[in-house]
Amino acid sequence: MYNFDPTIIREYDIRGIIGETLSADDATAIGRAFGTIIRRAGGDKVAVGYDGRTSSPGLADALTQGLRASGVTVYGVGRGPTPMLYFAAYTLPVDGGIMITGSHNPGNHNGFKLVQNKQAFFGEQIKEIDRVAKSGNFEEGDGDYIEHPIFDAYIGRLLGEVQFQHSNLKVVWDAGNGAAGEAMTALTSQLPGQHELLFAEIDGTFPNHHPDPTVPENLVDLQRGISANNADLGIAFDGDGDRIGLVDSEGEILWGDQIMLFLAKGVLKDLPGATIIADVKASQVLFDEIEKAGGKPVMWKTGHSHIKSKMIELKAPFAGEMSAHLFFADRYYGYDDALYAAVRVLNILETEGLSLAEFRKSLPKAVNTPEMRFECDDTRKFAVVDEVAARLAEDNADVVSVDGVRVNTADGWWLLRASNTQAVLVARCEASTEEGLGRLQAQLAEQLSKSDVVLPN
Repeated sequence: MYNFDPTIIREYDIRGIIGETLSADDATAIGRAFGTIIRRAGGDKVAVGYDGRTSSPGLADALTQGLRASGVTVYGVGRGPTPMLYFAAYTLPVDGGIMITGSHNPGNHNGFKLVQNKQAFFGEQIKEIDRVAKSGNFEEGDGDYIEHPIFDAYIGRLLGEVQFQHSNLKVVWDAGNGAAGEAMTALTSQLPGQHELLFAEIDGTFPNHHPDPTVPENLVDLQRGISANNADLGIAFDGDGDRIGLVDSEGEILWGDQIMLFLAKGVLKDLPGATIIADVKASQVLFDEIEKAGGKPVMWKTGHSHIKSKMIELKAPFAGEMSAHLFFADRYYGYDDALYAAVRVLNILETEGLSLAEFRKSLPKAVNTPEMRFECDDTRKFAVVDEVAARLAEDNADVVSVDGVRVNTADGWWLLRASNTQAVLVARCEASTEEGLGRLQAQLAEQLSKSDVVLPN
């Protein structure tokens, strides 16, 4: 039997701190358990990829040993971004895939994102890895190892999506020394236009800035690069290349829901009336504008695994999250790939002749808070949301409850939900005026204090 540190078994993945909560032995046990699950489902082949963190190659070796000991043949697809591993899971003759990545977390963190039969592997499935490891009841075998680099095929697939042969666009790109760096370099070397690259070298210590493009301070270098090069836009990637950041020619950041709307309008031109899914944190502007453009907006739970599953259920060609995970299933495979999303952005800019700055300025005005996080114990966070929901029901409030509570008022809306990955409550407010925003924030604060949640000053 094998026991993991309980903090590493998460809703969407397995992740921890190297040398504290996560070790090579854990990687081997994950391989044994996932290999056992794959074998018992009738499969016997798994693709393994890894990011640029210093701990990733060692974890990949240990994971591979565990998979092979459970009788699974491992396709080693090499180092690259998470979507490259997803590409392998969709295009190679395998029954699953595992990506070793710490995503945008600090350099001493790492983890595992899993796929089975081209589907997200999450929730109860991840808990099953824990149960199988605890039981020690593994399948036995001696699986093969096949070195199968897929980098060139992946870049070829991205280039196959490019819809323009000439370009006057000047683009600055920032990989933040993350796992998308080499792919970004290979992609831009064959893209029309002028391309200036920042921090393309993969370095798991992230010496320049943290690779999370949803945090404004991480986009300062990109903004400077746009200004220095008089560029049309800037594109940034997170640590493992499944989330995108965009900055326009004026140095203004486009947030996840704005990027989503820009791309959704492009999808709706080709597929009028299509269903477009966005998570519960997204602006009301997004849902309203999708409807105006002839689409069917659907609000759904936050979390890339939830969104992917809902896409399959509703046969939606496009979906996204506020965190800038973007999923295309119209001409792609339905997973989140920031490099692919970048190509789609450039296609629209070239074929529509529209600039990102013009698009941003055309949006209806809304004032909103950034995502707010309130510390709340894991044992208490879901109960707090339930208490708030009960009080709102007594008041006959207009509430959407797909994920926590999203409360609509005359001023706008506010959201409260429990994080699936941390001991926090997540909130956001949006209104059409600053005064309205103040009223919404006061309502949220009142509800939190009634449930004894301590508010920061």
